Amino acid sequence: QVQLVESGGGLVQPGGSLRLSCVVSGFSLDKYTVAWFRQAPEKAREGISCISATAGSTFYALSVRGRFIISRDKSKNTVYLQMSGLKFEDTANYTCGAVGNDVCNYHHMDYWGKGTPVIVSS
Repeated sequence: QVQLVESGGGLVQPGGSLRLSCVVSGFSLDKYTVAWFRQAPEKAREGISCISATAGSTFYALSVRGRFIISRDKSKNTVYLQMSGLKFEDTANYTCGAVGNDVCNYHHMDYWGKGTPVIVSS
């Protein structure tokens, strides 16, 4: 069964850092593009970063560019989101999704994790 499980969320102070993990099973990262999304209460889901399957090309939304870094460890079947310079506006539930193609996008995912919450508060 294909599964994506996020972890690493929590409470962090403004300006702090967190590293989120998305552990995938049932497929290879060489075959599936993985993206990170977030959804704050009463707001729409926002695609924030993506790493493509074959080349590992990375993309970032303007809202997180320069602060967040997406990466992957194929041996661990894990995609990471290193978050730094966190702001109050980054508070949201963060989820990862995967799609079985080589195109980085936020429009269609075949599989989703349940998410991990990030709360930025002083």
